[in-house]
Amino acid sequence: MKTITTTEDLAAFCKEAAQFDYVTVDTEFLRERTYYSQLCLIQLAMPGETDDNAVLVDPLSDGLDLAPLYDLFRDTSVVKVFHAARQDLEIFFVDAGVIPQPLFDTQIAAMVCGFGEQVGYETLVKRIAKQQLDKSSRFTDWSRRPLTEAQKKYALADVTHLRRIYEYLADKLKKQKREPWVEEELGILTSPDTYIARPEDAWKRIRTRTASPKFLAIVKTLAEFREFYAQSNNIPRNRVFKDDALTELASTKPKDMKDLSRSRLLLREARKGDIAEGILAAVQAGLDMDPDDMPQPDRTNDKLQVDPALADLLRVLLKAKADGAGVAPRLIAATSELDALSAGKRDVPALQGWRKEVFGTDALKLCDGKVGLAARKGKVDIIEL
Repeated sequence: MKTITTTEDLAAFCKEAAQFDYVTVDTEFLRERTYYSQLCLIQLAMPGETDDNAVLVDPLSDGLDLAPLYDLFRDTSVVKVFHAARQDLEIFFVDAGVIPQPLFDTQIAAMVCGFGEQVGYETLVKRIAKQQLDKSSRFTDWSRRPLTEAQKKYALADVTHLRRIYEYLADKLKKQKREPWVEEELGILTSPDTYIARPEDAWKRIRTRTASPKFLAIVKTLAEFREFYAQSNNIPRNRVFKDDALTELASTKPKDMKDLSRSRLLLREARKGDIAEGILAAVQAGLDMDPDDMPQPDRTNDKLQVDPALADLLRVLLKAKADGAGVAPRLIAATSELDALSAGKRDVPALQGWRKEVFGTDALKLCDGKVGLAARKGKVDIIEL
């Protein structure tokens, strides 16, 4: 197996790959000790039945420039095939602002083709490529050099079997005329906003039990400080302070170092220096925030009058429709959407795009009393009323 360590060799491979319809891609990275993923290895494979058309690219090699790879990513004549692409794409976007186009994600395609929810690569290898994966190297340190032969073999398998999986799924999608479904699902993955972490929005990820605007204001300023500090120092946000410590600080509102020392959940490193000063400043900023600027709790669902019987019927309909279409139910609609539909809401994803075609139209008829459901010979039938 070939390992590319020079820009010249990478350019030669990418030039050859550009002659094909697709190339499969995967990465190995570390993120346990950093905010941003540390790219340790890139695996690439052109179409073929052997490992001869597959390579490992070592981004840790001195002087290696990934520009030829990014040019290939921009080449719209070549489909870039990933499995569960989100973290891989984040690495490339953060590094060079590049999102491969066009993109194909075999995990998304597999869900559309009826392989279940969040189906893993190993499962697809077994079911489509009829092969077994050696996963013993999954949790090894990919930043250490030299890589072992076992690591190289494991890494290469992530793109060689992917060729067969892609060809199978692409053919099935074409026959089922579901290619537009996958394109809809890829919209989030190909949007730059997916990979931009804005400190001012970090508070939205924090789970709280208190909906007080004053409390949420402090949560917002603390989360913003933590995100900015983690990004600036390239450390995991939990290494600054964890979510439970953040909500504790928002409740206790420390005013000085003495107050800070009483925290039960704050890491020792956060009780002094830049982090401690940042915490105190963030708490004060939250306390001083103009009421008009304070975050407001999301009360959109507070007044929903969920119809339990109708919600249950919608679940039955969803299961029947998903089974009939060979699609994972959760890909069509979440439980919260069914509750919202039963309460009269109509601005839900289940009523848009391909989901409306598969489920949404009949769901609306059920909500409006235009159809009923009947169980016959182990199947659910829709009956016009």
